[in-house]
Amino acid sequence: MPKKDLKSRSDYGITAPTDYCIREKGGGGAALGDQDMEQRRQSFFSADDANYLARAEAADRANEYLYRVLDIGQYMLQSGAEISRVEDSIRRLCASFGAERTDVLSITSSIVVTIYAPQFGAVTQTRRVAGQQYDLHRLEQLNQLSRRICTQYLSLEETEAALEEIRKTPQYPFGVQLFTYALISASFSLFFGGSVLDAVASGLIGVVLRYLDRIIRSTEANAFLSALICSCLGGLLAALSVKAGLGESVDMISIGNIMLLIPGIPLTNSLRDMFTGNTISGLLRFSEAILLALAIAFGFAAVAALM
Repeated sequence: MPKKDLKSRSDYGITAPTDYCIREKGGGGAALGDQDMEQRRQSFFSADDANYLARAEAADRANEYLYRVLDIGQYMLQSGAEISRVEDSIRRLCASFGAERTDVLSITSSIVVTIYAPQFGAVTQTRRVAGQQYDLHRLEQLNQLSRRICTQYLSLEETEAALEEIRKTPQYPFGVQLFTYALISASFSLFFGGSVLDAVASGLIGVVLRYLDRIIRSTEANAFLSALICSCLGGLLAALSVKAGLGESVDMISIGNIMLLIPGIPLTNSLRDMFTGNTISGLLRFSEAILLALAIAFGFAAVAALM
């Protein structure tokens, strides 16, 4: 008996597996063809085979949705969101995509999500989150996207397009960032009792530190090494500016630059995480913030002792 040529499932009218959508929308979901297509399907596959194929296709689709949900969670975590916000957003997004149960475990550097629904069973994905670049504007955009997905039931393609648009959103121009660093350094120097000369020197050093921070970020160096290098250079430039007559007090100049390096967001988020019951994540963030603060203090102190 000659073997039958293998064809795609669409050739036999099996539209349920390929057209399956995890979330029912507008009475849709999975729609079988007409009676003739059903008979053709049954002639090639048993009921168990068809159910298995439909379940496999649904699991593939669930994996695609979950991958995009993890993208949103990763970007939120990297942009400065606290753990409770990330986990709650992931739960709501998975529920809007059709998951009946969602279990999320997130720490500062990892996200693990398991979703379940009768259509596709249990699906698990994990994501390693490396590096952080705090961007509250991007975080707000991700929050708005999450709300849109939950209220408007965006499709996978619409979600991908919205994420790509957020990724392409430019940050503030580098010139604006330089001005901001200079303004912050000079303002804090005056606030803590420094003179106008101290403020000017602190502002100029702030510009140099922003350039250095940009170079270090391009090398993907460790955050502690970055803080140590910036603090050492800041203390050295403060001491040299006083010796050159461009400032009056090393302490008043340095304190303006220290405020640029203080890990304020990690420290604040660590307390929020602990208050919301995410003790492990809160302690991890708190430890990281303390270590960064110690590295900054060590850098300025080492230069002061040598000078």
